[in-house]
Amino acid sequence: MLLFGKTFVKNPCLFAALKKNLFSLRNNPSHRFINLSQKTIIEPHMEDIIIIGGGAVGAFIARNLSRYDCDVLVIEKENDVGDATSMANSAIVHSGYDPVPGTKKARFNVEGNRMFPLLSEELDVEFEPCGSLTLATEESQLPMLEELYKRGQENGVPVEILTPEQVLALEPNVTKDVKGALRCPTAGIINPFTLVAHAFENAIDNGVKLHLGEEVKDIHNLGDRFEVITSKGAYQAKMVINAAGVASEQIAKMIEDVPWSIHARKGEYFVLDHFAPNFVNHVLFPLPSEKGKGVLVTHTTSGNYLVGPSSEWVDDKDDTSTDSPTLEAVRASALTMVPNIPFRQQIRTFAGLRSTPSTHDFIIEPSKAAPNFINVAGIESPGLVSSPAIGKYVAEELVAPKLGLKEKANYNPRVRKYVCVHKLSQEGKERLVAENPHFGEMICNCEKISLGEIEDVLSRSLPALTIKAIKKRTRAGFGKCQGGFCQPKVLFLLAKKLGVSPMEVLYDREGSEILDKESK
Repeated sequence: MLLFGKTFVKNPCLFAALKKNLFSLRNNPSHRFINLSQKTIIEPHMEDIIIIGGGAVGAFIARNLSRYDCDVLVIEKENDVGDATSMANSAIVHSGYDPVPGTKKARFNVEGNRMFPLLSEELDVEFEPCGSLTLATEESQLPMLEELYKRGQENGVPVEILTPEQVLALEPNVTKDVKGALRCPTAGIINPFTLVAHAFENAIDNGVKLHLGEEVKDIHNLGDRFEVITSKGAYQAKMVINAAGVASEQIAKMIEDVPWSIHARKGEYFVLDHFAPNFVNHVLFPLPSEKGKGVLVTHTTSGNYLVGPSSEWVDDKDDTSTDSPTLEAVRASALTMVPNIPFRQQIRTFAGLRSTPSTHDFIIEPSKAAPNFINVAGIESPGLVSSPAIGKYVAEELVAPKLGLKEKANYNPRVRKYVCVHKLSQEGKERLVAENPHFGEMICNCEKISLGEIEDVLSRSLPALTIKAIKKRTRAGFGKCQGGFCQPKVLFLLAKKLGVSPMEVLYDREGSEILDKESK
């Protein structure tokens, strides 16, 4: 309990920060204020569970916990969910042939892969089970292909080895020097932006609370509960789940010294325009190395093509820059698999960070110092595909039994269906526009995104507070012009929705305002 006025503070070191942020605390629904003889008492609301991190892992832990009758708060330091590693990755639903048998990676990869057909339907997310080919381009690589085949069988993954002729029949643009390939029919591609957003929307619809733009600064173990101190306030919870991605080691050390560490590994990518359907039909991998699965070539659920990533250690866990030498190495590596990649169709490059653990496996376990503090850390590739299975495991086996949670009778696993105008038949478009003319008003001509679709996103329970959030939800700004024409329209729509000046609208993080001043 924290008292201001004739002041009493149980944690004196927080006094200055909390006094400074008193106004924001008063507007925080997680706190209750009582005035007693000119004293203001701030009583943090006791949550059952606080989840730190709003990426894919946090999303699916929250969604699975929303099945139960409990109070869940998610705290995310960025201004949108899925705004870091979960956004900047290869968007692959890996089959599970690659992880070492018996590891957490192998278990949750395979379990997660099997969940995606139903999951994508419930959450209305674009998913294509296109399969993958891992290519051998030299005779010396064929024994390793056999080893991966055996590993896939041990992990329970359907696999087959193809001859060069079979590979070229499936993928005519692959190098004619190909010596064979491992085919995994259960691999696929997913829209990672809507996967995380829709999972959170579903969790919020079922009662989960989400705080965006709020960074965890400290955590105090109070014995029977935890106090979580953030950049905007203080919260208490019976249980805390650390799903903070590249920051998970830092969060874990707020409770105890841990015997593991998290290092950031940066991957840089090319994005090519949707220049031709069926240029590649599968996810194309080289043989994996100690650095990871290597530079892949794949189509995406939006019809673009993705080439990358690199794999380089970085000290700065916010470093998502790209550089020409690294991208040139990515280009050269990709061309050994697909020699005629039209890099002139490039529309952008980007980089993402992976949380690589010193354990070489996912870290999913309670703290030894505080059993109700659960670390879910080091979720690197195949983390995206594993996240639904991890979320289910954490909720059902690590949280619900310990807190004695009971399932809700009215849990709804589905989100309200989204409208995608450009995928409708002409008759369907005409009927929709007759009902709501805003679906006929194009905001993004490159990706064919209408005003009605953006208004639909802004009406959902998951807030879209930035231009980038709308971009990820709708693809407005993802096209060839990269927002050159549609971004001003989105900016003014967002200003109107948020009730702020257009000069206050952020592209992404704090300080990323687009407009500087009003002109005549």
